[in-house]
Amino acid sequence: MQVSVETTSQIERRVTFQVPAAEVDEAVEARLKDTAKNVRLNGFRKGRVPMAVVRQRYGRDVRDEVVGEVMRERYVKAITEENLNPAGFPNIEPRVNESGKDLEFVASLEVYPEIELASIEGTEVERPVVEVTDTDLEEMVETLRKQNAAWEEVDRVAEDGDQVTIDFQGFLGDEPFEGGSAEGHDLVLGSGNFIPGFEDQLAGAKAGEEKEIKVTFPEDYQASHLAGQEATFQVKVHKVSGQALPEIDEDFIKRFGVEDGDVGKFHAEVKKNMAREAKQAVDNRVKQQVLDALKKANDVPVPQSLVQQETDGLKRQAAQQFGLGEDFDVSQLPDELFTEQAKGRVQVGLLLAEVIKSGELDATDDEIRAKVEELAEQYQEPQQVVDYYMGNDQLKTQVKSAILEEKAVDRLLEQATVKDVEMSYQQALAAAQQQAEQDAEEGEDTEVEESQEAKS
Repeated sequence: MQVSVETTSQIERRVTFQVPAAEVDEAVEARLKDTAKNVRLNGFRKGRVPMAVVRQRYGRDVRDEVVGEVMRERYVKAITEENLNPAGFPNIEPRVNESGKDLEFVASLEVYPEIELASIEGTEVERPVVEVTDTDLEEMVETLRKQNAAWEEVDRVAEDGDQVTIDFQGFLGDEPFEGGSAEGHDLVLGSGNFIPGFEDQLAGAKAGEEKEIKVTFPEDYQASHLAGQEATFQVKVHKVSGQALPEIDEDFIKRFGVEDGDVGKFHAEVKKNMAREAKQAVDNRVKQQVLDALKKANDVPVPQSLVQQETDGLKRQAAQQFGLGEDFDVSQLPDELFTEQAKGRVQVGLLLAEVIKSGELDATDDEIRAKVEELAEQYQEPQQVVDYYMGNDQLKTQVKSAILEEKAVDRLLEQATVKDVEMSYQQALAAAQQQAEQDAEEGEDTEVEESQEAKS
C-alpha cells in the first residue's frame, strides 16, 4: 500500500492511498465464493448457483462492501503510522475502483492543531477579596424567609412585592392577539415576569378593579409579530395578596437541614454556604480573566468537526432547557444560533488541554475524593453523595476534569500580575451573574474533558 499525506491547511490533511489491484480483487473473489455458498435462486439448489451468475448479480455490491472495509482498515493504519491526530471523522472517497486496477482513494480530515502556547505574562488580573458580613447574613436570612413566605389576601391596594390574581386580554389596536389572555393568573409585582411597564401600572390597584394598561413590546421580543408593537390590555383584578413571612423558629430552621432547630447553627450554616458561593464567584471571575488573556495570546485554528459536535451538544441542551421533549428533532434548530458559542468553547478547551498536557498536570484519587467531599457539603447526606460519585467512573472523570481545569488556571495565573480588589458579597454575586450572562452570549464556557482525552 502506498500512502501520501498532503497538508492543505494548519488543521487539514488530504491522505491519498493506493492498494494493489490483486489484493482487492482476491478479497472480492473470496467474498463472492462465500456468498455463493448461501445464494438461493430459482432453478438452482442452494450453493449450486454458477459463479458467473453470482458474479453478475452480486459482484458490484460485494466489491463495494470489500472496498469499504479496505478503505476503513487502511485509513486507521495510516493515521497511526503517519502520526496524525484526527479531530472528528474523515471524508473518504474512492478515485479508482475497478477490477484489475489499483484501488485509489482519498481521505480528507481535520487534525488537532499543534499549539505552542504563548505566555500571558503582563496580564493584570483583578481578584476580588470578599468578606461575608453580619449584615450580609441578615439580608440572606430575610431572603430565605421571603422565599418560604405564604401569600395571604389583603384588603388594600397592591404594592411592589404583592401578588395580584388577574384576568387579562391583550389587543393590538381593536383586535385581540393570540397568547395575550389568561384567567386567574398570579403575578408578583416587581418580578419582571411581564412586559416592561405592565406590572408598574398595576401598583395601586384593588380587588374588583378593572384597569386598562398600555405597553410596548420590546424590539427583541421572542414573538416577532409582537416585537416593537404597542398593545392594550384589559385587566380585571380579583385578589391582592401580601407575603406572610415565617418566623425564624425551630420548624423554619429544620427546613434547612439543622435538625435540632438551633438558631446559632442555622446562622453558621447559612454563612458557610454564602462563603462558598462567594468563593465560587471570585474563582469564576479570576478564571474568566485568565481565559480571556489565554485566548487573546493564542489565536489557534479550530477544527470545524469539533465545532459541529459542540453545536449539536448545545442544541440538545437548549431543547432540554426549554422542555421540548426527548423526541424533539434538534436539527430543526439553526446552527448559526450556537456556532459562535460552540467555537469559543472548543477553542478554550483546546488551549486548556494543552496547558494540562505541557504542564504534565494530573489529579490523584485523593484529590478527586477531596473535591467530591467539598461538593457534597451542600447536601443533607454528604456521605451518600461521596459514595455515589466515587463508585461511578464517569462522574469521577468529570470531577477530575474540573480539578485539572482549576490547576491549569492556577498555572496560568502564575504568569499574570494579580491585583486584589475589595468587593462586597452582593457586588461579587452581581458581577458573577453579569459574567454568566456574558458567557452565555459569547460562548466562553469551557469544555476540557473531550479535548484532553482526544489529545492524550
